[in-house]
Amino acid sequence: MKASRIATRVTAAAAVAGSAVLVLSGPAFAHVSVAAEGSAAKGGYAVVDFKVPNERDNASTTKLEVTFPADHPLTSAMPEPINGWKIDVTKSKLAKPIEVHGKQISEAVSKITWTATGKGIEAGYFQKFPVSVGALPEDTDELVFKAIQTYSNKEVVRWIEVQEDGAEEPENPAPVLALTAASEDGHHGAGAEDAADESDDAKATAATTEASSDSDSSDTTARVLGVVGIVVGAAGVAYGVLAGRRRTTTEA
Repeated sequence: MKASRIATRVTAAAAVAGSAVLVLSGPAFAHVSVAAEGSAAKGGYAVVDFKVPNERDNASTTKLEVTFPADHPLTSAMPEPINGWKIDVTKSKLAKPIEVHGKQISEAVSKITWTATGKGIEAGYFQKFPVSVGALPEDTDELVFKAIQTYSNKEVVRWIEVQEDGAEEPENPAPVLALTAASEDGHHGAGAEDAADESDDAKATAATTEASSDSDSSDTTARVLGVVGIVVGAAGVAYGVLAGRRRTTTEA
């Protein structure tokens, strides 16, 4: 009996300790981050989501500013419209023009700002801010985006600290996008438009197959009904001939 009670108390203590660890470690993961929808292949385009959790119980997140990397400029950055948010895209002149797909580019996106027109991100919620970006650089394995989060009480949190190799994670780490290698066939990953085109092709193929199947089914049904009609007609003729012979025999 005592052993059972001791086991119960140990289990309860372990559960409390585990909960405490989770509670204490939770805030360390609640920071602004960035991740690709699918893959972010070098040299290609990708849709990335900036994920912003609200860390305050008494205020809402009303503004997000994301600074794009100047050492690896992105010439294209198209944010997705979001209800309740005003979006501003800032471009800057490059110190040295770069060549992208055979074209000389003299400016690139330097910052995107989202400003809430309503309540923003309230306590206990997070928001994703999708952006289509490219062309992704081929000479690095990651991109660092520095972000500034502003709350309704005017508090500002700067997620701008760069992770150093071998060091512990900083208190306010900057969002980092990991890049993947381009495929051997030269395809640099699928963006939103590629995915939409593939989806449309798949739907068209399915519709064609279904229509062909329906057509084959209709042809088969028509053939069966035709054969049945011929058989019934032949049986009717045979019955008429037999009936005629019986009538002739009876009259004789």
